Amino acid sequence: MSGVFSHDYKAFPFMVLSAPHISMLVLFTALSALLFIFRKELFWLDKLIRLSMFLMLFTLELLYHAWLYHGGEWDISFTLPLQLCSISLVLSLLLLASKSKAIFQIVYYLGVTGAFMAILTPELFLGFPHFRYFQFFITHNLIIWTCLYFVLVHQFKPTGIGLFQSFVFLNICASAAFFANKLTGGNYMFLSQKPENNTLLDYLGPYPYYIITLEITALFLFSLLLLPFKMIGKNKAGKAEPV
Repeated sequence: MSGVFSHDYKAFPFMVLSAPHISMLVLFTALSALLFIFRKELFWLDKLIRLSMFLMLFTLELLYHAWLYHGGEWDISFTLPLQLCSISLVLSLLLLASKSKAIFQIVYYLGVTGAFMAILTPELFLGFPHFRYFQFFITHNLIIWTCLYFVLVHQFKPTGIGLFQSFVFLNICASAAFFANKLTGGNYMFLSQKPENNTLLDYLGPYPYYIITLEITALFLFSLLLLPFKMIGKNKAGKAEPV
């Protein structure tokens, strides 16, 4: 394959905080704002929206694997769904199909945390206008938009129990990734080494100690994601009290 579907990494370099990167961050912010503004109107198009988001996520992920395979780069050491965002993508598909509140709890904490870190500091080696550039940002954005959609349109709310369940689930996935790394020589969930690109992991200490810091950071970020809902709940409870 040639052009925007090629595997010529030198032809389409990607740089963090370059114009194409910032453009995708602006797009993410703008569409997130539109989700909030039109949240009531979107409810009446629920089936169409969920189907559209499902098909976009599924198709882009399928095309990504096809692109890797046809380029001779598909390898079990990094293509299994054992990265945090790959796990979140699968959970997002299940959530869009089922509207399960149990799945929402896990994908909200894991998906928003992982995907947001990914779009801020991407481990991406192909830039605009390559297929991989669009596939990477659109799928990661869709993971977050799926969570926002269920919060804003369906009024789903994360809970403290959901936070605990998500943290346990994260560690179960990390255990599976650890053994997969041993068997395949991969670096799933970055448990073998830090990513090659500069990411937020660079600020969490050297390997392997950053894994412990990463656990603490995950709990902190999960708590931040829960905090607005706790504050809203307290405000509503305060207003309900008699004067």
